[in-house]
Amino acid sequence: MTEQLTGAQSLVRALEHAEVDTIFGIPGGAILPAYDPLFDSEKIRHILVRPDQGAGHPAQGYAMVTGKVGVCMATSGPGATNLVTAIADAHMDSVPIVAITGQVASASNGSDAFQEADIRGITMPITKHSFLVTNADDIPLVIAEAFHIAGTGRPGPVLVDISKDALQAETTFTWPTELALPGYRPTTRPHGKQVREAARLIAAAERPVLYVGGGVIKADASAALRVLAELTQIPVVTTLMARGAFPDSHELHLGMPGMHGTVAAVAALQKSDLLISLGARFDDRVTGQLSTFAPLAKIIHADIDPAEISKNRTADVPIVGDCLEVISDLVVALKKQATEDDVEGDFTAWKTQMLGIKAKYPVGYDKPETGLAPQTVIERISAIAGPEATYTAGVGQHQMWAAHYVDYERPRQWLNSGGLGTMGYAVPAAMGAQIGLPGTVVWAIDGDGCFQMTNQELATCAIEGIPIKVAVINNSSLGMVRQWQTLLYEGRYSNTDLNTGPESIGARRIPDFVKLADAYGCVGLRCDSEADLDATIEKAMSINDRPVVIDFVVERDAMVWPMVHAGTSNDAIQIARDLAPAWDEEDL
Repeated sequence: MTEQLTGAQSLVRALEHAEVDTIFGIPGGAILPAYDPLFDSEKIRHILVRPDQGAGHPAQGYAMVTGKVGVCMATSGPGATNLVTAIADAHMDSVPIVAITGQVASASNGSDAFQEADIRGITMPITKHSFLVTNADDIPLVIAEAFHIAGTGRPGPVLVDISKDALQAETTFTWPTELALPGYRPTTRPHGKQVREAARLIAAAERPVLYVGGGVIKADASAALRVLAELTQIPVVTTLMARGAFPDSHELHLGMPGMHGTVAAVAALQKSDLLISLGARFDDRVTGQLSTFAPLAKIIHADIDPAEISKNRTADVPIVGDCLEVISDLVVALKKQATEDDVEGDFTAWKTQMLGIKAKYPVGYDKPETGLAPQTVIERISAIAGPEATYTAGVGQHQMWAAHYVDYERPRQWLNSGGLGTMGYAVPAAMGAQIGLPGTVVWAIDGDGCFQMTNQELATCAIEGIPIKVAVINNSSLGMVRQWQTLLYEGRYSNTDLNTGPESIGARRIPDFVKLADAYGCVGLRCDSEADLDATIEKAMSINDRPVVIDFVVERDAMVWPMVHAGTSNDAIQIARDLAPAWDEEDL
């Protein structure tokens, strides 16, 4: 099928062929030609954001909950550079998005023209691929390739930068029926020999652990993971990016490992003799001091990205492949090994031991004598909203509390900025998730610091009818930094007071989040007492025609525990200040 039209019309037509239904963006000079035919599209909904960074994070949120490729759009120069943080975030967390940017006319390229920036060069290290299009004829093929690259293999961001003259030129539209991308052939099927060797190691182990990363969710492999865990009875830990990949309520689940992980999850990794790593990358926040991480363990490392395998910890059995394919083949190999060779691992003693640690050292907190505990707020939101709700979080203490005190029972229930740690992620990501999951409940668990970075997207939500619910965990501080200042800098609180609480300057809250919500056309609520907590949350749950913001005024000095100090061994995990290590050696 061919059709004569402009490059801009060709772009919109190509996006329609790629089955895009939502674009998050904001117009400007270089991208303006694309906005005219977009105005006429009956298939694509455009969400006008405030500002461009608010386009990237919603595209991530949309992609995370739907499994589809999210799309954002911005103009050249500052429009494009404002997308960089979200692109880097998507790169770190393997989120499939396509970022489309306008570029100055190709004749002006390299002349430092108005609003010119080499966004292709800027983003090259943080994208799977970056395109610069200067010929209108290339637009359909580039868009098709961009979506294919973003959504296959290890998912990630792709940039398509299109010069203004290419958008304005006349062209003939042809949608490609097949793609030829030399050098890009992701391996999805694992090698049978490696899978069999993994099965052999599992049967020979005494203390194995299923170390599960976000790749399991990306591969839609959660159901297969449950089959593997229940078949083998091997304990499971799920990283920050994998929360929900395995149900919290399942007996075999030991929780989240790492810097703020559960004692049981950290202890299991440290004392294991075999780590079965599935879609995880041995991130420093999980391993702590790498030389002391899981010192007795052999490593089975399965990942779709061969660059991740043995990058941080050498794998004894490397397996390149899609996690769903790897887990499915491993289940078959283990069953065959048990029936044909009568070789099967018995991990009953290890499982009992780890469940004992889990029972002895549950994640918990002390309630303050006065005021509202932030952990209690999040526990009650989880209990009232339930596992059907979807949760996003910003970065900091509230992120860790949300990781621990929300009950996650399904994949794609939890969205956060894991690798890059981007403050301000929660509200725009919740907006994208709500559009991807219309008619469902989406909570943004945010801090008062994070919330002030992107709360202008509440205007977008109010205007577009996107009824997210925002819980601002307001301790009037940059909480995680304040925690470090308490523990490491003798309580010298340099530039971490945000003045958002009742003790603010001149007894005024700056800003007053309830008034701010009202100004943005949302419902603003405030709660500072546990006695009012459930009623406040239930009121928010009853409002579904506009966004709701709740200012939860919480105890200022609450800390995130457990904790492993950066750069130290996981063996030194603390469950409270001045207490280390968390577990007794006789427990293990």
